[in-house]
Amino acid sequence: MGEQPIFSTRAHVFQIDPATKRNWLPASKHAVAVSFFYDASRNVYRIISVGGTKAIINSTITPNMTFTKTSQKFGQWADSRANTVYGLGFSSESHLSKFAEKFAEFKEAARLAKEKSQEKTELSSTPSQGGAVKRDVLSVNKPGKKKVKPPEP
Repeated sequence: MGEQPIFSTRAHVFQIDPATKRNWLPASKHAVAVSFFYDASRNVYRIISVGGTKAIINSTITPNMTFTKTSQKFGQWADSRANTVYGLGFSSESHLSKFAEKFAEFKEAARLAKEKSQEKTELSSTPSQGGAVKRDVLSVNKPGKKKVKPPEP
């Protein structure tokens, strides 16, 4: 894994009950490390938390995600790819604020990375389209050929 942790904190992890979509189900018995990672090979930011031997959070941050503070020490975000809502309970307001700050920072970085990759795609497809246009123009107006003028009224 080519990922590097770029920020870590500790929190109690919850997931929304898939049956009711209302109740929180604890995903960890105790506060666990919750880390932001950057995967340079895929140019993506992820939130990962491991409880024991299994990943309890593996969420790729996308530009349309929002982290919402729902109380002084609790926040949540929806991950449509994982089809769940994650909740984090922090020991203090400052830990929650710092996590929210980092979430916003990496969400913006994800947006910029997405824009940059779209620009690369557009730039790599532009020359071939431009080349096709130039060939058409040259085939119509070949050098040395008389240009046909429309009849005058």
